[in-house]
Amino acid sequence: MEPWLAVLSGLFFSAGIYLLLAPHLLRALIGFALFGNAVNLLLFLSGRVTRDAPPIIGEAETALKAGAANPLPQALILTAIVISFSFFAFLLVLAWRAFRDLGAEEVDGLDRAEPRDRPAPPGGY
Repeated sequence: MEPWLAVLSGLFFSAGIYLLLAPHLLRALIGFALFGNAVNLLLFLSGRVTRDAPPIIGEAETALKAGAANPLPQALILTAIVISFSFFAFLLVLAWRAFRDLGAEEVDGLDRAEPRDRPAPPGGY
């Protein structure tokens, strides 16, 4: 594993978690995107980054060469990028609707959607 890419992945994780804990919706969404990119980079690093040998099995071989990159994490990353982008787009629409309908820019303002005249559930929340 490349050490500087591992450090970059750790920075993405820490910045993503810090922004996810922010009270503002837009910062939390950016934190979610950073966190998703950190996970993708971590998956990419697990499959080897170096180009010692291509991940191709020849006719006379039965397994990959010793220095070959594993193609499975790369395929998983392609799927994860599509899923995280669609989930980010869904969260962006939810945040926009919350801002438009409730006027809430912060997470604390989202309780305006809760009905005030109904009793609280047993045990509260």
